[in-house]
Amino acid sequence: MNAPAPAELALTDALLVLGRWLRQTGYHFTTATPATHARVLARDPGRPARDLRDVFGWSRPFPDGLLPDAAMAALRRGGLLDSSRDGLQRSRVRFSSLGGQLFAHSAYPTTDEDAVFFGPDTCRFADLIRAELERQPLRPAARVLDLGCGGGPGGLLAARQSREGGTRLVLADINPRALRFAAANAALAGIEDVALVHSDLFSAVDGTFDLIVSNPPYLNDAAQRTYRHGGGDWGEGLSERIAADGIDRLAPGGRLVLYTGAAIVDGRDPLAEGLAPLLQARGWPWHYRELDPDVFGEELDEPAYARAERIAAVALVVQRPGP
Repeated sequence: MNAPAPAELALTDALLVLGRWLRQTGYHFTTATPATHARVLARDPGRPARDLRDVFGWSRPFPDGLLPDAAMAALRRGGLLDSSRDGLQRSRVRFSSLGGQLFAHSAYPTTDEDAVFFGPDTCRFADLIRAELERQPLRPAARVLDLGCGGGPGGLLAARQSREGGTRLVLADINPRALRFAAANAALAGIEDVALVHSDLFSAVDGTFDLIVSNPPYLNDAAQRTYRHGGGDWGEGLSERIAADGIDRLAPGGRLVLYTGAAIVDGRDPLAEGLAPLLQARGWPWHYRELDPDVFGEELDEPAYARAERIAAVALVVQRPGP
C-alpha cells in the first residue's frame, strides 16, 4: 500500500502505546455482542467509568484524572478522544483479549462507516483457524493472507501458531482505518513480517497463498456499513465472492478457511446452495458446517430477514490438492 499519511502513523503509534501500557497493567477484557453490551450499559445508564475496563472495554465516558497523562496524550495524538457536554471524555478505541494477546478495535457503538469490528465472531473465527492449523500445520515460510482483515486477529493468530516460523503474512482490507489498527495489533503481537494491502477483496493482492483466512461481513445491513454488509439477498454476497476467487489463489496444498454467517430460510441454507455447484465443479476436498446455529438473533426483527428463521455461523474449508 502507499506510505501512510502522518495522521495514520500517529493513529498506529497511539494504539501501540496504549496497547503496551494496558498489557503492563494486566488489563483483560472479553468483548460481547453489541446487544449484550447495550444491556450491560442499560443496567446503570450514564455511570462514568471507574477503571480501565470501563474505559477501554465497556466504552463508558470517563472524568479527567482517571487516566495517566501519557495515556491521555496518546489518545489525543491518535484522534481517539471524544469530549461530551457533561465534561466527561470517551475513548474511541477498545482493547480486547484473545489468544493471550490484546487487539485494538473501535469503541462501542460501532456505528461509523469505517468502524473496526471485534466480537464473539472473532473468537469463533480464531478457534476455527486454531483447529485447522492443529489438524494440519503450515509448512515453513508459508504465505498467509487474512482477507478483509479488520484489526487482523485471524492472520496474526495464524502467524503466531505456525510451528516452523518464517510465516509471510498479508493483511488486506478495503478500510484504510482497519489497516492502521492491524499495523498496531501486529506490532503488539510481535509479528514483523507483515504486508498491509488496501484492497477490495483480491483486487490489489498479488500471488498465491498456503493459507487464506477470512471473516467477511455477512449481514444484510440496512445502512450498508462496510464492516457489516455482505450484499446479496441475505448478506451472503461477499462470502460467495471470496470462495469463488479465493480457490484460484491457493498454492498447491493451500487452504481457504472462511468463517461467515448464513441465513436459514424455511430450513434451507442459500449460502451452502450457492457454493456447492462451484466447489463440486472444482473437485477439490471441501467441508462446510455450522459452528453455531443461532447468532445475531436480533437481526430477525429487520425487514431484510422477514423470511429467515435464524442466522447460523458457518465454516467453509477448501484445500487445493498438492504437497
